[in-house]
Amino acid sequence: MDDNGRNALALQFAQIASDAGQIIMGYRGGRASIGVKPDNSPVTDADRDSETIIRGSLTHILPDIAIVAEESFDAKNPPRDAQRFVLVDPLDGTREFITGRDEFTVNIAYLEDGVPLVGCVYAPALHRIYVAGAVALRAELMPGGKITSLDQLRQIATVPYPSTGLRALTSRSHGDEKTAALLDALNVTSREACGSSLKFCKIAEGSADVYPRLAPTMEWDTAAGHAILTAAGGSVMAADGSALRYGKDGAGFRNGGFVAWGREPQRAGS
Repeated sequence: MDDNGRNALALQFAQIASDAGQIIMGYRGGRASIGVKPDNSPVTDADRDSETIIRGSLTHILPDIAIVAEESFDAKNPPRDAQRFVLVDPLDGTREFITGRDEFTVNIAYLEDGVPLVGCVYAPALHRIYVAGAVALRAELMPGGKITSLDQLRQIATVPYPSTGLRALTSRSHGDEKTAALLDALNVTSREACGSSLKFCKIAEGSADVYPRLAPTMEWDTAAGHAILTAAGGSVMAADGSALRYGKDGAGFRNGGFVAWGREPQRAGS
């Protein structure tokens, strides 16, 4: 897909995410029933209804592309060897949503050959949307609002690392000992806990430098944010130092550890 195609698809993803965000916001204030999935993670009506509207819209604009979405994912029958596909997290940060926090997002990403080329992260409670095609962009957007042109958004980019040390982001709900140990080994001078894929976006717009996550995640948790961060000048590296890739059907679309960087990766102790 060329740059024009990526930008056009990013614009379509933005509208789909805005519509899904409107559905999610209708469930705020305890109006969503809460269930528990087999992995003991929570799920709500907002997750399911958001996914329904996203899948319907994606099927219309990308009729021949496989969709891998969290709430309808079948681990026993995943898409196989898809060179082009879409990853969807209809409500990333369900725990934050349930507890009344604003750090939850809608994530949509388009991938080719394991690389996220187009992404959209929308935080409806914050009225903030990030998209990436050829470049990374941000705008303020009310749930259900319309974006008719990428000219309505402003470009964002990562920034050089501060000479005083790195500004790190950590997961609000999913801490682990390996990640904490890596943060201790890096030249980190500040740490901020944050929910959902907004961590990638904060680095992309220059308000943080690094986000390590050495515990497993699912591909739909990271792909949209990964696309935005890469378009803004950053990178997302797997635990072995290679670029994080997608379409790992044999692993059930599960990621291993990764580190998201604003610029070039840094070594522990440097």
